[in-house]
Amino acid sequence: MKNFIKAACVAFILTVVYTMIPFQAACSDITDDVFRMHILANSDSEEDQNLKLKVRDRLLECSQTLFEQAKSKEEAEKVVADHLQELADAATAEIAENGYNYAVQAEITRMYFTTRHYENYTLPSGMYDALRITIGEGKGHNWWCVMFPSLCINTSADGDRKTKETLGDEEYDLVKNEKHEYKFFIVEFFEKIRSSFF
Repeated sequence: MKNFIKAACVAFILTVVYTMIPFQAACSDITDDVFRMHILANSDSEEDQNLKLKVRDRLLECSQTLFEQAKSKEEAEKVVADHLQELADAATAEIAENGYNYAVQAEITRMYFTTRHYENYTLPSGMYDALRITIGEGKGHNWWCVMFPSLCINTSADGDRKTKETLGDEEYDLVKNEKHEYKFFIVEFFEKIRSSFF
């Protein structure tokens, strides 16, 4: 009986793994098409966390029109690279206007994000290119969103249409359809197991 249970468990795990391989490949395609924003607060104090959100609002306002002509993640990333100092200056100005003198570091980096559910979308875990803004010591809780397609700026019907055009039908269905959410967490679980061995 014990051998039967073990065999059944192994069979179940293998079935899950094999059915998840195509899904994981689709998740990788999403990470290649999306450009994200990541803001690190100076600390976890209430003041620094509130400041982080004000910097966020300032940056979203500044970047709202930046991506109007961008048709791909690569184009969006180039736009950010061309305006990196401008975005850093905007963050610095917001910090100064609130009575702080924290330094700001703005960079484009490739970093790991966990599975994240937004208002109308769920994005899989994985390595994403991102604009990272570090405020001061950057030791506080962070905030992140999707800059391209502009999920953290435009959640209107028009924004939804542009997201679908950017991602394509298959990827759009993955991030939009709630029935896929549990699969994202399974993918993340297997990624964590794999990373613990390599």
